Amino acid sequence: MSAPSDWVQRWQHLMPPGARVLDVACGSGRHMQWLANLGCHCTGIDRSAEALAEASHYGDTVQADIEGGPWPLMQHGLPQPFDVVLVTNYLWRPLFPVLLHSLAPGGLLLYETFAQGNETVGKPARPDFLLHTGELLQLCQSLRIVAFEDGFLPRPERFVQRIAAFRQPHAPEAGRPPTRYPLSLK
Repeated sequence: MSAPSDWVQRWQHLMPPGARVLDVACGSGRHMQWLANLGCHCTGIDRSAEALAEASHYGDTVQADIEGGPWPLMQHGLPQPFDVVLVTNYLWRPLFPVLLHSLAPGGLLLYETFAQGNETVGKPARPDFLLHTGELLQLCQSLRIVAFEDGFLPRPERFVQRIAAFRQPHAPEAGRPPTRYPLSLK
């Protein structure tokens, strides 16, 4: 199994202890394994029963076609809330509103996937699977963005966008100090 994403490792310090983590398109659970070892309670969702057989060692798993069927993690008619929603190397634009609604108040979104330009170095190359310049910023405009990157990574060669953003825990109150989100110096 490959190592967790550098982006996920870089921003893991923003996760609360014992966080309830949703890993979307989790595959065999590389992030679930790493986060479970840190004390997180992980739920992975993927369409591959074979991949989920491995991921199930690290938390709860749900087999579902999240592109062609209904969102399976509903609670009282709304998406089940998680402290962290994690997505790497996956893009299905119609799912984005559900992912944002799956963030509990104060919840962290860590999202990293391929961007335009990737078609020049490998797969995915279809525009449907590549973010447009600054697209994650636009999709997350209702969140408190802590970090955003849009560029090229050399090993392996790929163009990516990635974001770390929070759903605000409450409406801002006059005189209340702002929430502090420690930045990573890595």
